[in-house]
Amino acid sequence: MAQGTKQMLSGRVYAELRDAILRGDFAPGDALKPQELAGAHGVSLAVVREALVRLVGDGLADRLTNRGFAVPLQSAKRWQDLAEARSTIEPATLRMSIARGDLDWEARVRAAHHRLANTPTHEPGTGGVSPQWSEAHRVFHRTLLEGSGNDVLLETFDRMWLAGELTRRWAAGRDPGRDHLAEHRGLEEAALARDADAAADLLTRHLTQTAAGLA
Repeated sequence: MAQGTKQMLSGRVYAELRDAILRGDFAPGDALKPQELAGAHGVSLAVVREALVRLVGDGLADRLTNRGFAVPLQSAKRWQDLAEARSTIEPATLRMSIARGDLDWEARVRAAHHRLANTPTHEPGTGGVSPQWSEAHRVFHRTLLEGSGNDVLLETFDRMWLAGELTRRWAAGRDPGRDHLAEHRGLEEAALARDADAAADLLTRHLTQTAAGLA
């Protein structure tokens, strides 16, 4: 098989497995068996293993010693560590955005918040988190940080966000009293008011609540 073809197939299998894990098609701790996945996706074992290694790098799968691959368990320690990392890095990056962001950044923050606030959180009839809302949520948080102009920090955000997406899916509905609309509105208002202290504090609290819901 040509290298380009293998990479294309691996990318397809990776995307399909990523979406299946995030949808909840696999339960926490479920084995991800290369042989079965290769048959189901009509590809070679090498292609599946390459896709699984990418999922491990994204935090959406674990590589188990002598036992293959599995969906991560709902480990409070794992998510607390992720929340701690995000609450250390992202508020500092938001402070940089507020200091450096221009009018175009402000406009993009407004637009991203408007989209998020007007996208339904759950899919009708299923109770599951809407993929459209999940994407709008990611874009809003990333846009807040883009004013920093620091590509390394933004790449770090991208990796941590994807690793944390399972947390958000599993925690959905566990805290019905939480007002996501108010939390995001407060973040937008503080950022655009150039109040770095308030914005950083709001973001820190926002980041820790999801992980706390799984503790």
